[in-house]
Amino acid sequence: MTQRDTCGNPAPDQYACHPASEHGACASCASGERLGFRFSYAYQPIVDIHTRDVYAHEALVRGVAGEPAPSVLANVTDDNRFRFDQACRIKAIKTAAKLGMQSRLSINFLPNAIYRPELCIRSTLEAARAHGFPIERIIFETVEGERISDAKWLTEVFREYQRIGFLTAIDDFGAGFAGLNLLADFQPDLIKLDMELIRGIDQSRSRQAIVRGTVGICRELGIEVIAEGVETPDECSALHDQGIRLMQGYLFSKPLFESYSQANSLTWPTGLAG
Repeated sequence: MTQRDTCGNPAPDQYACHPASEHGACASCASGERLGFRFSYAYQPIVDIHTRDVYAHEALVRGVAGEPAPSVLANVTDDNRFRFDQACRIKAIKTAAKLGMQSRLSINFLPNAIYRPELCIRSTLEAARAHGFPIERIIFETVEGERISDAKWLTEVFREYQRIGFLTAIDDFGAGFAGLNLLADFQPDLIKLDMELIRGIDQSRSRQAIVRGTVGICRELGIEVIAEGVETPDECSALHDQGIRLMQGYLFSKPLFESYSQANSLTWPTGLAG
């Protein structure tokens, strides 16, 4: 396995970029929350339209007063990218546990910030244990817009996460860099269809055909499909007709800052047979 530095570039040797601490985790993992800026989270539900329940909540980074994600991400540099990724995991778990979240928790991660997955995951495991959040309820998904510089490296990271017991998800599937070639090498637990495929799908035969084909492939491979960015009842109905039961979008709920949605507070479209 090729080792990586904090920017995802090959490291000159196994411990060149982040020497292991006395506890076995790399030094940067151990100090993952030492950043020069603060942030918090909003949580948006991923719903199961068949059971009318919340399947998971995605943790979405926000400023400490609820400012949008770009206000936080503007502070991320090559120098603190690794520490930010580690801090995000810890903060997402800690906040979800404090809120009493019982659903699965989906955490975006930066695969290009990981240099050795079996070590870099340890602070996440420690946070889950410390806050009593079961690892089998944690989903790791590639962050939206994160272009994977090395698909084989992503599969190495994902395989290690699956081995440990986490669920895995590929975000923005169909956006070009997260497509069939990646799926041929690795089968995650879930894929999230790119929202550009979802927008106006009720009026687009081509989008319907592409989504129908993707759902068929994923069904054969044992992968669940999530449609993200669902905004209208007609889009929801069209996706349901394609066999998709897991959805996310403003139709059901906007992200809630430092809070999360209960199933009985969501907007549920009518007329969908299970």
